[in-house]
Amino acid sequence: MARIKRSGSQGVRRAAKSQGRAAGARRAKAKTTGIVDSAMGVLPFTEEQWHRIWLAVIIGGAVALAWVIANLAGVPAMAQAQVSQMASDAGFEVRQVRVTGTNRMDEREVYAVALAQRDQPMPQVDIEKLRKDLLELPWVADARVSVQLPDILAIDIVERVPHAVLAKPDRLMLIDAEGYELAPVSKENAKGMLRISGPGSPKQVAYLDRLLAAAPALQPQVVAAEWIGNRRWNVTFKTDQVLALPEGENEAASALVKFARMDGQNRLIGGKVASFDMRDPPRIYMRVPGRADEVQTLAGNAP
Repeated sequence: MARIKRSGSQGVRRAAKSQGRAAGARRAKAKTTGIVDSAMGVLPFTEEQWHRIWLAVIIGGAVALAWVIANLAGVPAMAQAQVSQMASDAGFEVRQVRVTGTNRMDEREVYAVALAQRDQPMPQVDIEKLRKDLLELPWVADARVSVQLPDILAIDIVERVPHAVLAKPDRLMLIDAEGYELAPVSKENAKGMLRISGPGSPKQVAYLDRLLAAAPALQPQVVAAEWIGNRRWNVTFKTDQVLALPEGENEAASALVKFARMDGQNRLIGGKVASFDMRDPPRIYMRVPGRADEVQTLAGNAP
């Protein structure tokens, strides 16, 4: 008995399945495209910017791949030259320098250092060396350097903060709280700032700050301080009266606190005494203009 093959029905089923898969693929593609379009619509990029971003990713990936392959082949120097040339040809070289964070310093000093990198291929920019060079500038406490593809070298400066004025024999210099010299300053612009002097005084700024903080009532009255013999401080008040403090941080702080207490009781600042000497505690010596000798007062029983 002959068998009849129903090839026609199987072919129909296969065709239907194929059409179903194609329709599913089209629906998935449409759904994916819709999601991507929605996402791109939300993100703040134009179509041209997206093209540039993808081009940067593709070229960056090619450069990285070339670098890896060349290093595996044992020719890093040749690899670096080749990668740099590829990057330069693709427009990845320093064409702009962007500086932020400069308020007091002259930012031209930063540009003078950074522009040595101009037209350099991005892979050849030595960020760490550039940062070290920037840290050599007097005003720079820290510097953050980065590259922003395709062609921007970004530098963010952290400036030192003027804290006092250092009186030198020939000029006045702004210094920060660590004693770093920042820049010359005119006498007019130095008004209102604490003035320090004496060999080695910049290294003692932190010590002076702690000393004045021990007597906060006196601190606004102090306009100058002289570091004497690399051992101790003389402080000068707004009235031009001078107070000689003893050696030793604790001893000097105790003497200053004692003087503040005495001033609160007897109003020493602004009085007739020109200078006070507390180098030999508990005695205090005061010099009055017009007298040839120092007058010892308020000895061991001083408050």
